[in-house]
Amino acid sequence: MREPEYRLEQTRKVVGQLPGPKSAEWDARRKAALPAGLNPGLPGYVVDADGGILVDADGNRFIDFASGIAVTSAGASNPAVVQAVQEAVAHFTHTSFPISPYSSYVEVAEKLNTVTPGDHEKRTILFNSGAEAIENAVKIARNYSGKTSVAVMDRAFHGRTNLTMAMTAKQSPYKSGFGPFAPDVFRAPMSYPVRDGLSGEEAAKRTITTLEQEIGASNLACVVIEPIQGEGGFVVPAEGYLPAIVQWCKDNDVIFIADEIQAGMMRTGTWFASEHEGIVPDMITTAKGIASGMPLSAVTGRAEIMDAPQPGGLGGTYTGNPVACAAALATFKEFEEKDFGARATRLEDIAREELAELIKDERVADFRGRGAMLALEFVTADGEPDPELVHKIAAAAKEEGILILTCGLDHNVIRFLPSLAIPEHLWREGLQAVVDKFHEFK
Repeated sequence: MREPEYRLEQTRKVVGQLPGPKSAEWDARRKAALPAGLNPGLPGYVVDADGGILVDADGNRFIDFASGIAVTSAGASNPAVVQAVQEAVAHFTHTSFPISPYSSYVEVAEKLNTVTPGDHEKRTILFNSGAEAIENAVKIARNYSGKTSVAVMDRAFHGRTNLTMAMTAKQSPYKSGFGPFAPDVFRAPMSYPVRDGLSGEEAAKRTITTLEQEIGASNLACVVIEPIQGEGGFVVPAEGYLPAIVQWCKDNDVIFIADEIQAGMMRTGTWFASEHEGIVPDMITTAKGIASGMPLSAVTGRAEIMDAPQPGGLGGTYTGNPVACAAALATFKEFEEKDFGARATRLEDIAREELAELIKDERVADFRGRGAMLALEFVTADGEPDPELVHKIAAAAKEEGILILTCGLDHNVIRFLPSLAIPEHLWREGLQAVVDKFHEFK
């Protein structure tokens, strides 16, 4: 396992009060120029980033436990990716693949066809964002099946466009005031072991009952599931749940779509979270970690499904941009040559070591996840969700130079999404700080 190269000093440093004067000036300009609905969480404007560190305009160095929401998995300025982008942009920035094609698009598709689960014949099409990938996966599933209904899970998050907002569960802040939403989207209960206490088989039976009684397989084009839920709380379904849902879809001619936008690309220790239970989705959506920060997403699926839409029915002006494709190819190579899957697994092992005592506390309902996609769920002494405690820990951590994210419909979950390139000492330091803040505020 080759160690990443670091350009910046991998240490935390906070100089004075946050935000510093330069970042405060930029934030005043933000408020005058940007809508109030766009509200950054970090108290500093980033000017440089590398490994596990973000550097702001005032020279503060933050430990980054967010990695751009699981995007910069290979590092925020990975040298190989930077070089690939520079070489690509020196030749051409854009042609629009549907008009003037280029080889890097084909190479990215070939690689995704190879690494996604299953040995069946596959096709891949590229897009710009995760929501765009989800929208097109649904389009393709509807076109192939001739059916229109879409089933998603409770607590799901699939994006912020009109269709994907309909598919997303969390009302605030994502949906409030933005309706009406796209029709023919239905919600079913998913497995949530710490809350429902059900086995995978029992939870799957509950889901299937909803699918059959409230939608009907004859109307259902696809079931869309995050193998590990993201915004919904980093929920890992009970063992056996996903295979049971996949089998039901297969038996009932329903397309199973795995939303691997957050959990994919080595984040959980393997190329895809689906691999942990050996499931083979009919279609997989990817984005985030696919191109180290360049805007790129993909839909990969069975050839017969992907080939169903008519020529010209899929595409877009910027989809599969050549610079983003170059970044993706370099990222894929880094994942393999530096064994980033093993790095993700090592980060999980370290987290379980550093948090061993914390997770025994009655205020911690659950510690869950895989690889570098981990979460702590907090409750009150009475066992109720405790968003106040989570807010205090996250806010205090930021003030001391550690960026962490929260999630869950009850806002009571801290999620850890470090770059897979973060050095071990920085990962341990940040985790211990979270433990210290917990004991301070509980």
